[in-house]
Amino acid sequence: MRSVRRIAVAITIAVLASTAVLSGCTPGRSGNNAALTVGWVVDPCWAQVPVARDLGYFTDAGVDVEIIPFPTGAAALEALAGGAVDVATGSDVPTSAAAIKNPDLRIIADGSRWDAGRFVARGSAGIGSIADLAGRQIAVPLGSSAHFFATKFLSEAGVTAELVQTGPAEIVTAISNRSVDAIAVFQPPLAKAVAALGDDAVELQGPDKYNQHSLYLATRNAVETKPAELTAFLAAVRRADRPLGDADQSALSAVAAATGLDDDLITRVADEFVFWTEIGPDLAGDLADRARWAQGIGRVPADAVIPDYQTLIVPGFLTATGDE
Repeated sequence: MRSVRRIAVAITIAVLASTAVLSGCTPGRSGNNAALTVGWVVDPCWAQVPVARDLGYFTDAGVDVEIIPFPTGAAALEALAGGAVDVATGSDVPTSAAAIKNPDLRIIADGSRWDAGRFVARGSAGIGSIADLAGRQIAVPLGSSAHFFATKFLSEAGVTAELVQTGPAEIVTAISNRSVDAIAVFQPPLAKAVAALGDDAVELQGPDKYNQHSLYLATRNAVETKPAELTAFLAAVRRADRPLGDADQSALSAVAAATGLDDDLITRVADEFVFWTEIGPDLAGDLADRARWAQGIGRVPADAVIPDYQTLIVPGFLTATGDE
């Protein structure tokens, strides 16, 4: 079974790597000999990665990085579990589940926080509030952070709707061609869906916002054998916080090219994020909360043991970089 999974992961990476130029994430200078191979989810949550690459921060830090793009955190975490990448990006929801299955997963930083998760619906379908989603079909990548906030907002409103598994690459088409009445998704497809619907777009958020953690993760092997490389990698990532927070045009252009968002959209999207690379005191507790949610809806077996996430957090690579 493990060999089958490794083959599947390798095939996925090969396919994704072939699209790297289109996504704006080209491999590092030394190709397959890169000091660190990073599975990067094509999402502004981890905007520091294309910024650090394009602005030369990885080079300045003395670390050679190969970037492999992935459509979701779950896919990147599969590659991490299979040993195909040293570092992966993933939000708190898929990370909490992945840690139950993969005891070698380590959390080395939280790169940004995002509390702008929301439904996008068609106003022409008679939707003007979350209450109007009752009985509707909502496209969502199941098991993702969007799945979490969708169930959270619906539950808070006392609304029952049908959540339909839809990959992020197909979700804009699903709402545009009226296959579904609403979607719940992360960036950048969220912004693309709003742009595609134009004046028909209705954006709906629950009163109790979900503040997503956007994590940088590593294998235990990388933690043990590549400490200098991980420290240098996070130094470059942390350096990218400032130009992103300042809405520096060169930084935004790097993110736009990597995510496929145009320059007009990227400025608005980037403003939704708090780019501050850290490990906050609430992280372990929030991961446990996401794991309990996954168990409650059957995404994780009821008898699975939820780990002590604090033991999986390795802050030393981040604190060693110092404040910028």
